Amino acid sequence: ADPLFINQLMSNPKAKELLKDPETAKLVKMMQENPENTSLLTNVKLIKLIGTVLGINGSSSENEVQINKKTHKKKETNSLKSSTNATKTPEQNQAEEEKEKGNEAYKKKDFETALNHYNKATELDPNNMTFYTNRAAVYFEQKRWDDCIHECEKAIDIGRENQADYKLIAKAYARMGNVKVQENNYHDSIKYYNRSLSEFRNPDILKKKQEIEKIVKEQERVAYINPELAEQEKAKGSEFFQKADYPNALKHYTEAIKRNPSDAKVYSNRAACFMKLMEFQFALKDCDEGIALDPTLLKCHLRKGHALMAMKDFSQAMSAFGKALEIDPNCPDAIEGFQQCSIRPSNNDPEEVLKRATTDPEIQAILSDPSMGLILQQMENEPQALHHHLRNPAIAHKIHKLIDCGIIDIRHG
Repeated sequence: ADPLFINQLMSNPKAKELLKDPETAKLVKMMQENPENTSLLTNVKLIKLIGTVLGINGSSSENEVQINKKTHKKKETNSLKSSTNATKTPEQNQAEEEKEKGNEAYKKKDFETALNHYNKATELDPNNMTFYTNRAAVYFEQKRWDDCIHECEKAIDIGRENQADYKLIAKAYARMGNVKVQENNYHDSIKYYNRSLSEFRNPDILKKKQEIEKIVKEQERVAYINPELAEQEKAKGSEFFQKADYPNALKHYTEAIKRNPSDAKVYSNRAACFMKLMEFQFALKDCDEGIALDPTLLKCHLRKGHALMAMKDFSQAMSAFGKALEIDPNCPDAIEGFQQCSIRPSNNDPEEVLKRATTDPEIQAILSDPSMGLILQQMENEPQALHHHLRNPAIAHKIHKLIDCGIIDIRHG
C-alpha cells in the first residue's frame, strides 16, 4: 500500500469515523507495517474504508463480496451433488431409475407395473429402504394387508442397518398403523402410531392417533354398558343415600350411569346426592341430562328448580318449577317452589323496569297482545288462576318473561 495513500486515509473525515472501530484501526496498522500483504485488501471493513476515501459506495463492495461467497457456496453444492452421484454404483443409479418408473406407474394407479419396477429396484440395490416402503404402498392400495406389514417391517430392519433417515422409519411405522386401522384393530394401530411418533413427531400422524383413541374410548364405553349391573349399582346407591352416606351413594350412582347412561332416573338420583353435598352446579347438570333423556320426569324438574334457587337464580328456578307444574299442576313441591321464587326480594327500580319494557321487543309484543291483557287482568282479580295459565307452555313463557323483567310482581297479585 502506498504510504501517501495511507496518509490520505488517516486524514479523511469519513475515514476517521470508521477508524474508531478497533478492528479497522488494527487492519490499517497491519497494512502500514507490511504494505506487501495484499491479502488484507479482501477484508470487508478495509474495502469499505478504502471505498470511502475513493468516493466509492462501500455497500457495493460488500455486496460483491457476498455475491462471491454465494457463488462459491453454490459451486460447492453442485460439486457435492456431482461427488454424491459419482460415488453411486451403476446398479444404484439403475435402481433409482426403476424407482422413478415405479412412481410414475403408481401415480397412474397401475399398481402391478409399479410393483415390477420396485422389485427390480430392490434387486439392484437391496440396502435402500425407500424401495421397500414404496412396495408396501402398493400392497396397501391392493389391500394386501399382511404383505404391507411384512414389507414395512423389512424396510425398518434395512433402514436401521443402513442408518436411514428417521423420517423414513417413522413413515414405515405410520403405514403399519394405517393397515391396522383398515383391519379395525385400533389398539395395534395406536401402538404403531406411537412408534412412528417416537421416530418423528409428524402432526398428521398425531392427529390420526388422537382420532383413533377417541374411537377406542367410545367402543370401551359402549362395551361397558350393562343394564342389569346398572340396576344393582342404583340400588346400592339408594341404600347409601337412605343412610345419609352421600359420597358412597354418589359413587354407586356414577357407576350405574356408566353401566346404563340412558336411564334418566339415575341422573335424577345423583342430582339429589349433589344437592346434599352442596354441589349445585353438578346437580343442575345432572338434572339437564335427565330432562334431555325424559322431559316428563317430574323429579328432575323439581330438583333443577331447587338447585337454581340454591344458586340464587330465582328467574330460572321459577321456570323449572313452571315446567314441573305443566307435568303435574297439583304438585305441592312445584307450587311451593314457584311461590317462593315469586316472592323473592325485589330490587327492581321502576325506571329500570320501564326502560326494559320499552326496549325489549318481546315484552312490547306481550303487552300489546289483547288475550294476554285479559289473562293479566284475571290474575290480578283471581291469583289462583296463575297455576291454570301456567299449564299452557306459550302463556307460561310470556308470564315468566314479564315476571323476569319486573312488570309482574306476584306478591302484589
